[in-house]
Amino acid sequence: MDKNSAKNSIYDEIILLREQIAYHSNRYYNLDSPEISDYEYDMMYNRLLTLEAEHPEYYDSTSPTLRVGGKALDKFEKVTHNARMDSLSDVFSFEELEAFINKVSESEGTPAYSVEPKIDGLSVSLRYENGVFVEGATRGDGVVGENVTANLRTVRSIPLKLNEPLSLTVRGEVYMPRATFNKINEEREAAGKPLMANPRNAAAGSLRQLDSKITAQRKLDIFVFNFQEGNIYRDGTVPKTHTETLKRLRELGFVTLEYTTVADNAADIIAHIKKIGEARDDLAYDIDGVVVKIDELSVRQSLGEGTSTPKWAVAYKFPPEEKQTVLEDITIAVGRTGVLTPTAVLSPVRLAGTTVSRAALHNLDFIRERDIMLGDTVTVRKAGDIIPEVLCAHPEKRNGHERVFNMPTHCPSCGEPVSRDEDMAAVRCTNAACPAQLSRSIEHFASKDAMNIDGLGPQVVDLLLENEIIKDVADLFTLRPEEISSLERMGEKSANKLISAIEKSKSAGLERLIFALGIRNIGAVAAAALAARYGTLEACMNATFDELVAIEDFGAITAQCVVEFFSHEQNRELCERLISLGLYTECTAVKASSIFDSKTFVLTGTLPTMKRDEAAALIKANGGKVSSSVSKKTDFVVAGDDAGSKLQKARDLGVTVISEAELLEMIK
Repeated sequence: MDKNSAKNSIYDEIILLREQIAYHSNRYYNLDSPEISDYEYDMMYNRLLTLEAEHPEYYDSTSPTLRVGGKALDKFEKVTHNARMDSLSDVFSFEELEAFINKVSESEGTPAYSVEPKIDGLSVSLRYENGVFVEGATRGDGVVGENVTANLRTVRSIPLKLNEPLSLTVRGEVYMPRATFNKINEEREAAGKPLMANPRNAAAGSLRQLDSKITAQRKLDIFVFNFQEGNIYRDGTVPKTHTETLKRLRELGFVTLEYTTVADNAADIIAHIKKIGEARDDLAYDIDGVVVKIDELSVRQSLGEGTSTPKWAVAYKFPPEEKQTVLEDITIAVGRTGVLTPTAVLSPVRLAGTTVSRAALHNLDFIRERDIMLGDTVTVRKAGDIIPEVLCAHPEKRNGHERVFNMPTHCPSCGEPVSRDEDMAAVRCTNAACPAQLSRSIEHFASKDAMNIDGLGPQVVDLLLENEIIKDVADLFTLRPEEISSLERMGEKSANKLISAIEKSKSAGLERLIFALGIRNIGAVAAAALAARYGTLEACMNATFDELVAIEDFGAITAQCVVEFFSHEQNRELCERLISLGLYTECTAVKASSIFDSKTFVLTGTLPTMKRDEAAALIKANGGKVSSSVSKKTDFVVAGDDAGSKLQKARDLGVTVISEAELLEMIK
């Protein structure tokens, strides 16, 4: 065989392998109907990898091998959407939904509505040129998003090449399947890492990884639910209904939503919403509501768009999911301040996307007020769809075997007596040297919002304490790699990484250090205020009650907690030791301007280019205040992708809503 024939043969094999892998990937990931074994698929895939590595001249952006991820980025580029990606107005009851339908009927008669599940994920746009996927972006503020093309290439249900050479943009919702989420959390738990809160947050974090290889490992998926712009037919035919576009999108290779139907009256729409709600637990993915939108595209055009939401669609949001289960036991955890906190141990129940087996009970007063007994059937829900909590007990379901719960008289960690705070519900361990308090204090010191020591999780802290390598947080800064590498499940690489993270934390600054010290009633906001007022740790140690109570965001109780903390000799010695060990103990917050003086901001949703704590720091650096709740006193709400109830409340109160881009423009 001559040289040219050999090259042609290799090129033909590469093309054939790409076509076969794309076909079998679609059978496996989209149709759930594989035709070959995993081994056969892997052999084809590895053969293609080898040939492409040996023949880079045959590079093709649509090759399935690009789904494994590529070079890590420094940051995401901004993308201005050609077609706005608006959010939807939310309704929380069938009465509100009927009001929307009646309002449409006043001007449009009785149009048909598409009724489809609202996937709890992250909205993205996918742009194709001549049938080839060229750009993917997050929704951002609806006008400007982030270029996450490399990460979206790793989502195997996104076609890298359409079945026809069309140029168009579609919109979809990226999500993490429940099975994937559960597996990742099992692996994180085994490794002693913090668990992901829920599949939606996990999907959002995975899609915004700067290293697309990490995104590839998370096995995200997508449903495409809207045609945005371009030509959906080769002859330029314009579709008449949303349902028609969904059918066409499936023909082109996209995966569209299940459980979608069309109805033209409120009764049928509500019936289908209830049907979707009943199927919610059996789905392979999370949904948080149902989208109801006019099917006929001409009617949509007639109704038009509002300021930031279309007038032709709403999202019916499911109420917080509640389930009944059995309270099997109550365990006691000792916190870093010595407070004994009861936690419910439950018969496992699936709730808002995860399996729940533990829930908050807060304190003994909470248990008594709700007449909760051991062995009771209780109702649980997730506060904000994140933190499981017990709502109430059901005395009518008791069988006589239930038992009254009492708080222990001695600390379960150290055995010392406990006492109840005056005028408070907290029961507290009286032993300042309690091992549980020490462990929690070190965990808090190393946490993300404090000194942010990566790799110093609960299991590593326990190992260091059990082996008597450390006795307080200051000892962390004297650790040697050989002390750590000799511990169980640790090694030289892990030890060096931890030492590096500890060294890096020395420059965290006074605000984080004060928060990390774990002073009662001193959260991140109060710590920043204290740092800004005094500037150095030495000055904070000598602050008087009268000075402290005059600080904004402080009160008498907070001021007294600071005075009491620094009045204890062991705490002063700890601070002096941290200073001598080289920690940066001066305030790092420098006020850039005063343009936001006396202005209060609330942040909601996922911002296009910044994390919310970064945006909060920017606002504070320019004189503003950041609040966690919207009120009449709020001046601006900065809304990002998938903003929720705070955005709606801002609209109801007439508070000015701005995007991240507008915030940055104000600072300019």
